[in-house]
Amino acid sequence: MSRAAVPGLPSRYPIGEQLPALYADDDFAQRFTAGLDTVLAPVFATLDNLPAYLDPRVTPTDFLAWLASWVGVADAPQWPVELRREAVVRAVELHRWRGTGRGLVEALHLALGVHAEVTGDGGATWSSTAGAELPPEPGAEILVRVWPAREARVDVVRVREIVRAMCPVHTAFRVEVLPAPPADEGR
Repeated sequence: MSRAAVPGLPSRYPIGEQLPALYADDDFAQRFTAGLDTVLAPVFATLDNLPAYLDPRVTPTDFLAWLASWVGVADAPQWPVELRREAVVRAVELHRWRGTGRGLVEALHLALGVHAEVTGDGGATWSSTAGAELPPEPGAEILVRVWPAREARVDVVRVREIVRAMCPVHTAFRVEVLPAPPADEGR
């Protein structure tokens, strides 16, 4: 990411105009400060537009990767720019749901454009009643069913990578790819 001199970019704050009146007609002082204006104009333009740089929806593309690193998103340059922007916009929400079925479904949809369904709880149980009998031991595997949405096919290797990254470490999982939505899917 580099913000260098932009040919013809005028400075909003020309230094020559801010010098004491003594230097207003000094040709050397005006040429010297005009050279400084050329160097400082991109800096002023960047600072004047700082809110736009911090908004992932409009930030320059070369700044997007740095912005992604601020919110813990692995930037994938091979993704379309709009998808990369959406990942940064939704990063906090997805971090909040990390390790849950909802978070996994959202991450798969965002990254790969697939629909997904997660069944099983990965072996987690709880009780709202103090001193109650222990619940039966649940199955320790989750089942992730995916089917195409945005793309015509599902990249199973990428699905597994995302599931592995989004699930708690102790969780075993299985991935099934369906050709179409499940029959009881009402979306």
